[in-house]
Amino acid sequence: MRIDKFLKVSRILKRRTVAHDAAEAGKISVNGKEVKPSYRLKVGDVVEIAFLTGTLKFRVKELKETVKKDDASSLYEVIAE
Repeated sequence: MRIDKFLKVSRILKRRTVAHDAAEAGKISVNGKEVKPSYRLKVGDVVEIAFLTGTLKFRVKELKETVKKDDASSLYEVIAE
């Protein structure tokens, strides 16, 4: 699954276009490397997103095309905020 789609499905970012723009701006890294919006995520990848107020680091636990709002947080495990 593409990183921009995962961030939208998991509800870490509200819209896919926001995730796409963040990746284009170099604010998203996977396993320590900057990635493009089309990067293919795998289970176990460690993703870090830089926000204005700090960073969010999490590990991908599961990849699903769609998920209910209440189950969105089951797709990842937060490592550091």
